[in-house]
Amino acid sequence: MQMNMVSALNSAMDIAMKENDKVVLLGEDIAKDGGVFRVTDGLLEKYGSGRVIDTPLAESGIAGTSIGMALSGLHPIAEMQFAGFMFLAFSQIINHASRYRSRTRSSMSVPVIIRTPVSGGVKTLEHHSDSPEAYYSHIGGLIVVEPSNPYDAKGLMLKAVHMNDPVVFLEPTKLYRLFKQDVPEESYEVEIGKANKMREGDALTVITYGTMVPVVNDVVKSSNLDADIIDLRTINPLDERTILESVKKTGRVAIVHEASLSFGVGAEISAMIAEKAMFDLQAPIVRIASPSLPYPFPGYENYYVPNAQKVAQGLDRLMKA
Repeated sequence: MQMNMVSALNSAMDIAMKENDKVVLLGEDIAKDGGVFRVTDGLLEKYGSGRVIDTPLAESGIAGTSIGMALSGLHPIAEMQFAGFMFLAFSQIINHASRYRSRTRSSMSVPVIIRTPVSGGVKTLEHHSDSPEAYYSHIGGLIVVEPSNPYDAKGLMLKAVHMNDPVVFLEPTKLYRLFKQDVPEESYEVEIGKANKMREGDALTVITYGTMVPVVNDVVKSSNLDADIIDLRTINPLDERTILESVKKTGRVAIVHEASLSFGVGAEISAMIAEKAMFDLQAPIVRIASPSLPYPFPGYENYYVPNAQKVAQGLDRLMKA
């Protein structure tokens, strides 16, 4: 069935709620209105207000309530309306959700999924366009995923809801309705911690995720580059094996992400490659990312977010090195 990312995520949560009456949804305006992007549309009518719950405008309360629910035997899926607002729940996520398994020597766990739309490209205001994956990936105890297409979104969500640990589930706003894809109506899982080798090539490796995946695909195709394209899908834990196998094959690496350049996912991957495959490199690693500045007002985002021209220039520089 043809689905966009919104309908794929909705289908995943519908299946999860049918399978397990312990799965509950909570967040701002997710019940009657179906959420700001309508990802939970129709689920209130199917499962009632006891399982699809509108909350106050209080992100810390949403996270804290979800953690309490999870510790009490439920499996909550919490929606944070935008990634920038999620920082208000940072203490609950970092100090409690991520630590309970360690704190209790695995006698207690927090099976909670925290969903939020991320990244820009749709002319929203600054607090609506953050790319916070590096913040949450830095913390031990949190799984961080970011799908780039409807098929992966549904499969990763179903895998996450079958796990017993906290998952930060990042949903690129620009990709919510950008395209449709064949997605099974039935239940299936996409493995967390396993990257997707989207394209095979021998000349260079391009590592990317989220909003940059379609941009990289278009550039590689239009430039006729002989490239491996790796969609990480899971930011934490990284699929080191897939990355290193590709690096050792091609010897040239570009890492492309929308988040700011400094201290980001690209920096972590670069360090890992330098430690484990430095002598396989034929050229310095190229990182293509947004400037290390706050996200700009809508009129300037095309100068801020990496576009096809910037990606093409970066890959050309890598091939000439």
